[in-house]
Amino acid sequence: MITRRLLDDPELLFLKRPEVERVGEDPAIATRVSEILLDIERGGEDALRRYARELDGWDGDSFELTRGEIESAETLVPEALREHLQRSRERVEAFARAQRTTLTDLEVEVAPGVIAGHRLIPVAHVGAYLPAGRVPLLASPFMTVLVPKVAGVGTVVACAPPRRDGTIHPSLVYSTAICGADRIFALGGVQALAAMAFGLGGIEPVDMVVGAGNAYVAEAKRQLYGRVGIDLLAGPSEVAVLADETADSELVAADLLGQAEHGPTSPVALVTTSEELGRAVRAEVARQLEELATAEVAGAAWRDHGAIIVAPDRERAAAVSDQLAPEHLEVQTSDDDWYHARLRNYGSLFLGERATVAFSDKGVTGTNHVLPTGHAARYTGGLSVARFLKPLTYQRIEDETATTPIAEAVVAISATEGLAAHGATAAKRLARVGAR
Repeated sequence: MITRRLLDDPELLFLKRPEVERVGEDPAIATRVSEILLDIERGGEDALRRYARELDGWDGDSFELTRGEIESAETLVPEALREHLQRSRERVEAFARAQRTTLTDLEVEVAPGVIAGHRLIPVAHVGAYLPAGRVPLLASPFMTVLVPKVAGVGTVVACAPPRRDGTIHPSLVYSTAICGADRIFALGGVQALAAMAFGLGGIEPVDMVVGAGNAYVAEAKRQLYGRVGIDLLAGPSEVAVLADETADSELVAADLLGQAEHGPTSPVALVTTSEELGRAVRAEVARQLEELATAEVAGAAWRDHGAIIVAPDRERAAAVSDQLAPEHLEVQTSDDDWYHARLRNYGSLFLGERATVAFSDKGVTGTNHVLPTGHAARYTGGLSVARFLKPLTYQRIEDETATTPIAEAVVAISATEGLAAHGATAAKRLARVGAR
């Protein structure tokens, strides 16, 4: 997240620099993923099952969970957790439905008698990958199963890696089921993406795969893109906190570590106009790491990819934040609205100290947590109902009066381009207008 350009900026004071500037792509991962995908595409069902046994430890007859297994999983989920998941699902659904109302079909007369429009057509089949490596991420189905359902996707299948006993964590099964997944499969990693893209393991080929995962899953999505659509290519989770002297150093430190525990390569940064706050946060991070259960992971991320940047003023702080283009951006200042009006590059914004990234991570605030990383927030936003809707355009010429100027323009343009057949399609229509 921290670029060399920022590190070399003389106007910025780094109270902490990342020890590793950037985690580059591992060519060995790309090679291995390519081998697995090709092997499964050529070997079909037998190859898929071989990789499932080798990489997932799976050993069963069918990857798909039965209705009985899904219902049994629900009984293993504590009632209080079920209620929390249901309420979170309702919030995500409410926000997604509100987003959907802002997206409409369109028809406009662009010139007399010339009609252009678009219809929003949902993708037909979506495959959702649900990460469950180190921990089961229970909010993932809200984002990648429920949201496409709200968009109108016909079929959504979900794949999640099985545990050592061959089952998916019951809370993840429950969360996936209440989001409306049509089918659930105990299948993880590259082999799950291959099954959904190629139509194996009892899964019909999907049109689009969505969902986060480890580096192998991300690489599989990259290599499969084109054969199927994808949501985005997500790297390690990121957070930047934009704060001034009024911020609470304890909360800022906690929020930095909250994302650092996602993995040892997760970039986290504080951008502040207060050197005093920066020093306080640095000390507070060290203190909290001493008592954090996930300190081994979070501490590695903080050491290697953590940064504290002091900017000379709020204008420069906002500019630094836009250069970072973080996946998650928290603003904890005396004038959050000033920053809100000016910031342009972020996956999702958390305004004020009451709003923390974890609220979105767990799906309790309604917004989608599948967000761009690696500076991609410069050109795209996160997953939403819009990603599952195809704006398919159409055009119609109402009468011969409208045909003439359109066809004449095409004849002239095609002649200049030397595309005779293009010109002929227009000229023949002009001739018919003149003959009538």
